[in-house]
Amino acid sequence: MTRNHPQPSRRAVLGTAAVAALTVAAGAGPAQAGSRPAWPTGFPLPDGWLPEGITIGAEPYAYLGSRADGAVYRTDLRTGEGRILHAGAPGLTSIGLKLDRDGLLYVAGGGGGTTRVIDSRTGRLLTTHRLTAPTGHFVNDVVLLGDRAWFTDSWDAVLYGVPRGRGGQVRTLPLTGDWTQLPDVINANGLVGTPDGRGLIVVKSTPGELYHVRLRTGHATRISLVGAADVVNGDGLVRVGRTLYVVQNRLNKVTVFDLDAEVTTATLRRTITDPRFDVPATAARFGDRLYLVNARFTSPQTPKTTFNAVAVPL
Repeated sequence: MTRNHPQPSRRAVLGTAAVAALTVAAGAGPAQAGSRPAWPTGFPLPDGWLPEGITIGAEPYAYLGSRADGAVYRTDLRTGEGRILHAGAPGLTSIGLKLDRDGLLYVAGGGGGTTRVIDSRTGRLLTTHRLTAPTGHFVNDVVLLGDRAWFTDSWDAVLYGVPRGRGGQVRTLPLTGDWTQLPDVINANGLVGTPDGRGLIVVKSTPGELYHVRLRTGHATRISLVGAADVVNGDGLVRVGRTLYVVQNRLNKVTVFDLDAEVTTATLRRTITDPRFDVPATAARFGDRLYLVNARFTSPQTPKTTFNAVAVPL
């Protein structure tokens, strides 16, 4: 306000503000009534997809791998509509997968013993890393921590650290300490980083245990469970702060634990169930939702079998 323009009186200012407030209030009803529709709480996948892994980044897109041929499907969480991003090929499989902040997808190759790095924007294959011999191993799940993508091997007591990006050597980290490898069953499965970012939490599907793994040494310390006897059939893991979500696939539930500061104890807080669960394998978080993919391991795994993913509140 310059000197050439007299200031309005206090009454005029208050009157103008009141009119503006009434105008905004009058317009608020129609705006709320016309708000965007709620995002779908589930979405379909192609018939015969044989899904297991799901990952979601900062944007509302889910990426899901196929055990049938290694393809990757991308779904818009706002609409539930999707398309095949990366075409598969005979002999390939995609189990766990994670999306990096630079748009790279790291995909666990299961029994093939490899991991592939895929551009999430174009679907183009960028790199393939050989992690194990082509038989006798199962590269299952992956988490991004520090400068590496870490993979579990369900048939061997070892983790693999793949450099994030295109350079560097793969690191092989044997599991020691409390870890005992069991024959002819799924051992290490899902994994997440610890809250301090210095280690990993790994679920051992059989007999259903959680371990804290030190990345410097590979020493695994069994995490004590309070309120639950085990996490048998534990598959995918999601961590939000010190809250750990454990997907127990064939039990059709997600158990939610509170971790102590040293990651030595996990205390059961609650259990998430839903009638739409049909052997959910893994999960990914977006906002206040947990998205789970139904692997349907107990149903016929044929080219005509239907599959989907569902969302539940955190």
